[in-house]
Amino acid sequence: MNRNFIKNPDNKKILIDSYGRTINYLRVSVTDRCNYRCTYCMPEKMKFLPKKDLLTLDEMDYLCSLFISRGIKNIRLSGGEPLVRKGIIKFISNLSRFIKEGDLDEITITTNGSQLKSCSQDLYDSGVRRINVSLDSLDEEKFNEITRRDDLLNVLEGLEAAKKSGLKVKINTVVIKNKNLYEVNNIISWAHKNNFDISLIETMPMGLTDQDRIDQYISLFDVKEIISKKFTLANSPHKTSGPSRYEKVKETGGLIGFITPLSNNFCSNCNRIRLTSIGKLYMCLGQNDNIDFRNIMRNENIDSLNLAIDRAMHTKPKAHDFDISYKNQTPEIKRHMSVTGG
Repeated sequence: MNRNFIKNPDNKKILIDSYGRTINYLRVSVTDRCNYRCTYCMPEKMKFLPKKDLLTLDEMDYLCSLFISRGIKNIRLSGGEPLVRKGIIKFISNLSRFIKEGDLDEITITTNGSQLKSCSQDLYDSGVRRINVSLDSLDEEKFNEITRRDDLLNVLEGLEAAKKSGLKVKINTVVIKNKNLYEVNNIISWAHKNNFDISLIETMPMGLTDQDRIDQYISLFDVKEIISKKFTLANSPHKTSGPSRYEKVKETGGLIGFITPLSNNFCSNCNRIRLTSIGKLYMCLGQNDNIDFRNIMRNENIDSLNLAIDRAMHTKPKAHDFDISYKNQTPEIKRHMSVTGG
């Protein structure tokens, strides 16, 4: 696969969808595989995509190059667990050439932290400066129950390695009503003590799991009331490329982000599209419409790829339709979060 930067006419340098939103953020799921089995994400006996269907990393690089040429400025790599994909560090190093050339602002990564002890310095050296680490409990028993893996100590040691390497860390915590709700304040205190910002996330109904999400879901408006009994919150102008709305904690000086896909839809400001490990582009995490870029890339030409990007902008929906309202509810979105990336 030719890694040369794909040049496009200047009038194609900004992606704007049919609702006037500028699309400049690409999330790439480099693999749907994960070494954890978080209860809100997937069942213990998860059926992953066939390896033969995955894009090669050269193909991913080519497609990222194409999207960068069309105005994408931020790329986040996710999974599954992206750091279990063989060759991922070299892939990031190659992709970081666009940062050096000024065509890309940053490459970030979302990880469960299990590989950070061995990968942190390599991530920094490859061009990554910020990482999001999914961590839902600091209690070993609860961590084991949520992830179905006895690995908390390894993750905490990995976070120390990330700090030492110079990576800026943000913690992502999915608030689970029947599991870690009353641990949230402790996680916030711990995160800020370690100079980590933190985002709290509502559980989302994507893919069948072996647990009922109505037992897991709680609105972050209710969580904020619990937080406010311990901390003084004030609105913050801080923004990243993602959907977090931030508040500053007076007592710690740190930031808390709130990601509310169910209780407070944030779609009016959506700037994101998502590419899966098999080359399907989803214009919305919470909708099923997609375009098969792998098939176009392998069988057609650059003009067809550019037309497909134009079509993606035209068909990107106004909003998602997540709902968790009754027991034993089958999710509207059948694919698991790990397929599209968080």
